[in-house]
Amino acid sequence: MKTETRAFYEAKVRQAVETVVASLARDGEQALDYSALAERAALSPFHFHRIFRGMTGETVLELHRRLRFERAAWQLGATDDSVTRIAFDAGYESHEAFTRAFRLRYGRTPSDFRAALRSPLVGEGSAAQPACVRREQFERAAANGVHFKPGSEGSSEGLAIHFLVGDETMPGTSERTPITVEIRDMPALRLVAVRHHGPFHRISEAFARLGETAGPAGLFGPDTRMVALYHDDPETRAPEDLTSDACMTVAEDVALPAGLEEIRVAAGAHACTVHRGPYQGLGDTWARFLGHWIPNSDHRLAQGPSYEIYRNAPDPTAPEDLVTELYAPIEQ
Repeated sequence: MKTETRAFYEAKVRQAVETVVASLARDGEQALDYSALAERAALSPFHFHRIFRGMTGETVLELHRRLRFERAAWQLGATDDSVTRIAFDAGYESHEAFTRAFRLRYGRTPSDFRAALRSPLVGEGSAAQPACVRREQFERAAANGVHFKPGSEGSSEGLAIHFLVGDETMPGTSERTPITVEIRDMPALRLVAVRHHGPFHRISEAFARLGETAGPAGLFGPDTRMVALYHDDPETRAPEDLTSDACMTVAEDVALPAGLEEIRVAAGAHACTVHRGPYQGLGDTWARFLGHWIPNSDHRLAQGPSYEIYRNAPDPTAPEDLVTELYAPIEQ
């Protein structure tokens, strides 16, 4: 673990966590601006949110949502506010939607949870009560140790955060083997692109449109590489609002046909890891790459896009044999 680099990213993540905690004091009045968190950290949303997830075990959205539910559960026991009012404070516009979401997290409806908090335990006050019997608690398990603090009014004073280290299991996977990363000096890339708006897994639609124009124009050659650029974070932005580019490399002397956008990626040092297997696993590889490896290395991310280069094509390659290189720009 590189102490200086990890401390740098811990400070960025702590700043974001403090902002999330502070937002609890004004929920219902002003929504949390997830993009602004990345801007304050001087990182792109794509980079920032993966680092955040890797170091805390939750996305910013998941942390924010969990803390609001913890506050709601506490309000049910400590106040006489109506369930509808508590639902509104938690960001829900209807009693019904809040009740469904609350039951998924706490195993009870809000009304039943409130009743359980206010009812005496079986055998309470007697020697017959088992030591393991306990009341409902509003905190939900979280590896990072960040919880709603009653009476804090959004203050981050005394906030303790347990940052995950690079060999801990990522959420949703049992994978613990460290990924292999190389530092490569990448040449400048001249790309032609078709912009894609929508879920990243449907970027193949943009690649199809790219091929419809690039093929007849004779842009494909033996050295052509297909490239994807990602500009947003899918864990904090609605799928329909995501932006990416389906690209291919072209030589400097090639004239571009109408309908294609030119994009240039600057030369420079990049961290690179290789994903082998179906494209469906790319999100997890990005999370481990940016969220675990970068903070535990001696490298800091530089300005510029991260991108994927596809070394073979899904037709006729079997999914398990697909090879995708992931690149992230780093400071030199």
